[in-house]
Amino acid sequence: MNTVVKSFRPINSFPSLLDNLFSDVDFFADSRSNLSVPAVNVKEDGESFNIELAAPGVKKEDFKINVDEKLLTISSEVKKEETEEKDNYTRKEFNYSSFTRSFTLPKTVDIEKIEASHENGVLHITLPKKEEAKPKEPRLITVG
Repeated sequence: MNTVVKSFRPINSFPSLLDNLFSDVDFFADSRSNLSVPAVNVKEDGESFNIELAAPGVKKEDFKINVDEKLLTISSEVKKEETEEKDNYTRKEFNYSSFTRSFTLPKTVDIEKIEASHENGVLHITLPKKEEAKPKEPRLITVG
């Protein structure tokens, strides 16, 4: 025989303080999911947009940067396998990490001139602006 347990709260009772406190928390969500997405800074100057993506431990050859029309996608996938064999045991460890970040590029970016470099765990991507999008020097117009 199965027993069904149902919570009962009288209609006139006050809602529990804990009901509101924890109502937006999903205890079953994987708390590690946010840790695998690297932090990104985006800066703009007169000549370009600059993206800095912090990914310590990721080598430059592990990055894949793709531009499809106006969508810039940065991804990485690293797989490691380590095996240690001793007289009476074998230890095998697997490590897998990956991420994908995508950015919609403004029309002012010259996608043919995008450059990337990697230094000290930070991926630097320079998105140069098209000539017509760069700030122009003020011009004096004479009245004729």
